[in-house]
Amino acid sequence: MRARAFTAVAAAALVLAAGCSSGDDDGSGGPAAESSTAPAGSGGAADRGEPPPAKGSAKVVGTVAENLETPWGLAELPGGDLLVSSRDTGTVYHVAAEGGKVTEAGQVPGVQREPGNEGGLLGLALGADEMLYAYLTSDSDNRIVRMTYDSDGPEGNRLGAPDTVFRGIPKGGRHNGGRIAFGPDKMLYVGTGEAGDPALAQDKDSLGGKILRMTPDGEPARGNPEAGSVVYSYGHRNVQGLAWDDDKRLWAAEFGDQKWDELNLIEPGKNYGWPEVEGKENREGFVDPVVQWPTPDASPSGIAFADGSIWMASLRGERLWRIPLDGTKAAADPQAFFDGKYGRLRTVQRASDGDLLLMTNETDLRGTPEKGDDRILRLEVS
Repeated sequence: MRARAFTAVAAAALVLAAGCSSGDDDGSGGPAAESSTAPAGSGGAADRGEPPPAKGSAKVVGTVAENLETPWGLAELPGGDLLVSSRDTGTVYHVAAEGGKVTEAGQVPGVQREPGNEGGLLGLALGADEMLYAYLTSDSDNRIVRMTYDSDGPEGNRLGAPDTVFRGIPKGGRHNGGRIAFGPDKMLYVGTGEAGDPALAQDKDSLGGKILRMTPDGEPARGNPEAGSVVYSYGHRNVQGLAWDDDKRLWAAEFGDQKWDELNLIEPGKNYGWPEVEGKENREGFVDPVVQWPTPDASPSGIAFADGSIWMASLRGERLWRIPLDGTKAAADPQAFFDGKYGRLRTVQRASDGDLLLMTNETDLRGTPEKGDDRILRLEVS
């Protein structure tokens, strides 16, 4: 097991003394993880059959790729090959399904990266038209671009010129959001951060601290809470993970500040509280998280849904969390895997064959890279 820079207790004490969080929202300590657990016979999944068991399993069955530099986003191509974004270099890499050979697909122009901040080339998503969508930090904002991908093109020159689909998302040294995903409705969902200005999260005229829903062309999607607006939910601090369950419900993970990281069930038009509320406060007008974690245990990033559970990658927590679901509630307390074994975990994604792909994040300034880092691991889970 790799060494950590701080123990949870020491880190908690340090941040409480400082009165602020640092680096990937690495906030202070707090009580143990808490979930909203569904009572027996309360509906949801229980009405259709038994929820998943309280305890599951996660086993690493192979290494897909190694020696990746600051990987962030992940997209699977037809046939199983992968595209990976490098946050700090602005490069997209191709990973072969057979053998795991890593080659450069191309550079994405216009990416601005400043040492120590959280911007750069972030989330990736593959559209139904097989166009590659990317969330990036430019010199003026965070934006979404799309480009063609030519699998037969020469190494380093497989990406077409990017077309800007959506612009104007606030940028900052931290809280840039960055996760993008196409939903079951074929609309593009975007997790944003409040760019270090908490007031933006409650401002529905701002794109910061939101989940956005738009067409593949960047237009407000039909059925959004407010016609003509891409804002789908608000009151978020820094959304890092998006996933849908088997009933097409949207779940999101986001960084807390000094108390609680959150897993939220997203409903259109709802207010998730930041900065007025952090974690569960049961206050009128705000939606409480389904599960919350003390910030040293999580600092969540990507999430995926598989086998009746949400699986959540954690950065500072250096573990993979399993949250079994019973409809809209947690069926049991969260269960942790790989505590500290692989270091910081950035992205978890369900592959087309049903396995999970887990991507580490040790090669940025906050990690402690070892030989082979960063890597993509293949997991069998239940």
